[in-house]
Amino acid sequence: MQRCVNVIGVDMSAFSPAPLLDPTVLVGDTVRRALVDAGLAAGDVGTVFAASGLMETGPLQRALELTGLGPVPLRHLAADSCSLLHQACQAIEAGQAECVLLLGVQDALATLPDLDSTLGQLATAAREYMARYRTRRETFAMVAVKARQHAQFNPQAVFRQSLTLDQVLEARVIAEPLTHPQFAWPTCGVAALLLCSSAFARRRGSGPGVGIIAQARVTPQQVNLSAGSAFSAIGYEVNVAAAQDLYEQAGWGPQDVGVCELHDSSTLAELLLYEALGFCAEGSAEKLVEDGDNTYGGNLVVNPSGGLLTLGQAPSTGGLAQCIELVQHLRGRAGQRQVANANIALQHQVGTDGTVVATLYQRE
Repeated sequence: MQRCVNVIGVDMSAFSPAPLLDPTVLVGDTVRRALVDAGLAAGDVGTVFAASGLMETGPLQRALELTGLGPVPLRHLAADSCSLLHQACQAIEAGQAECVLLLGVQDALATLPDLDSTLGQLATAAREYMARYRTRRETFAMVAVKARQHAQFNPQAVFRQSLTLDQVLEARVIAEPLTHPQFAWPTCGVAALLLCSSAFARRRGSGPGVGIIAQARVTPQQVNLSAGSAFSAIGYEVNVAAAQDLYEQAGWGPQDVGVCELHDSSTLAELLLYEALGFCAEGSAEKLVEDGDNTYGGNLVVNPSGGLLTLGQAPSTGGLAQCIELVQHLRGRAGQRQVANANIALQHQVGTDGTVVATLYQRE
């Protein structure tokens, strides 16, 4: 990266399984808390980057006016939070901005595109993985159990009730062999974070510093996908390419990562991402799960927030929520979810168009 980007302030609402009743008030409250967390006033912010579900620019502008940010230039992107984080980082790297507010608003439940087709692809990929590596259906279910165990300590999560392995296995089948708790379903929420240059952070930062040390963005069009592969159909090679680019930029490897928030749209997706992100060799994700190396006491804690499986899919907000979770761990402020000695954190996001953005954070 040309200039180091710092995360200086964060806040988010609880996620909701229903549309937001009064998003304007919730946006204002969330933004104000993020400014307080950063120790900044509205006048310190140079630009607002916003992604939203159905909330139009007018109501969004009025919500910002409640916080004193009305005069600040607003870039309302017709994109998800995956693109939002990347574009804001680019603006700071290029010297186009010193302090930026990122705002994600999912005020209405997202429509999952081509759901039947997507579920069919997931079912095919899950069965292919089981056949290729002799993986048990219980392994996929164990990922859902782990997600609920983590979420019980996260007041922002929607699905916090613990589940046993039998409960996951006996739930309604959605895409054989995957059952209902093994998918991330649409939710709503608001998240805000403040990014700034390292120079701005030195001048104005008031708390523990967290820097973005590398970021990779890879689209499906940039990767040669394997024809006819069930794994390619759900983006495996795109994830591999993003991870390789990220580690090369940073000079770090997967063994250096202590905590990770990844895009667990399903338990199958999480299992494949253990391998794509380099946390284990291809075909050995089952061993990683059964050894507990994806949770507390293992080599790596994956989705300490509970992940999308418990917060849900809120495209305009989810990526910012991932960032906020990791920042709190690197600050040592994650409460009962705190990952011990967290120093390097990895965030993995998949946009609605299949674009992957992977980001490495470091405690400063």
